[in-house]
Amino acid sequence: MDLALLRTFVTVHRAGSFTRAAALLGLSQPAVTSQIRTLERQLGRPLFLRKARGVTPTSVGDELAHRAAPHLDALVEIAEGGLEVKAPLRTLHLAGPPEFMAERVLPALVGMTGSEGPAVRLRTSFGSTDDVLEGLAAGHHDLAVATRRPRGTLLSAGTLCDEEHLLVAGARWAGRFAPGAVRRGGAGALAKVPVVDVHESLPFARRYWTTVFDAPPPEHAALVAPDLRAVLSCVVSGAGLAVLPRYLCEDALLRGELVTLLEPPVPPLRTYFVAVRAGTQALPHIATAHEWLLRAAVAWG
Repeated sequence: MDLALLRTFVTVHRAGSFTRAAALLGLSQPAVTSQIRTLERQLGRPLFLRKARGVTPTSVGDELAHRAAPHLDALVEIAEGGLEVKAPLRTLHLAGPPEFMAERVLPALVGMTGSEGPAVRLRTSFGSTDDVLEGLAAGHHDLAVATRRPRGTLLSAGTLCDEEHLLVAGARWAGRFAPGAVRRGGAGALAKVPVVDVHESLPFARRYWTTVFDAPPPEHAALVAPDLRAVLSCVVSGAGLAVLPRYLCEDALLRGELVTLLEPPVPPLRTYFVAVRAGTQALPHIATAHEWLLRAAVAWG
């Protein structure tokens, strides 16, 4: 079996599209299509189901990818490293939400660039879960942190950690509430307090109001800043209230710059997942990053 055909097959399997695979391989789409058809003729079985947008592997395609991908990746690593005894310097491309990457993920992995671990360069991209998972599938990233588990067999993901969300306000606003006022009055007690969030749709406030108060969210935000760190700074400065992850605002709470307005029996949680392309987790630099993140997540909990 031609290794070039297998390489094209694995790339299509990971990318989920002939078009994306062609871009990654530097080939034309007809060339990729022709190579896949040649491989299917050699095997006597279809490897992909063609759909309006992309392709889905058949069970035979999944089995072949599972068996072939680790060996092809190992051959690529050998080719990149040549015959040198010293392992080649690899680059690990990470992607995820900016705040969580900055506060959690990158500090957990910084040792990989020095004497604590293998020689690895780290390169980081920030984006929404949809963006980072699409980039991971297309081969732009090696590992992604996402707030939902990807569907299908192209990407493999495991639970990393849960993030607790808190309803907080600066001392100026919190001082206007009598003890227990929000617990007794619910969402109505907050009606006149400005809301700060990351988007006009109020994703953080909406989820909190729905799950904790069982009430419609505020109609609009007084201030929108597309970064939770900016939201934190604005709330500390007296802009109003916000729903923030505990890890991000814990220091401000300890300093008395923020006050928790409510301690519900079951606080809202958001789950993070760490995802890789199927068949790549065995690569040493990806496996090490995966292991270090899972180990760090125990301490975060």
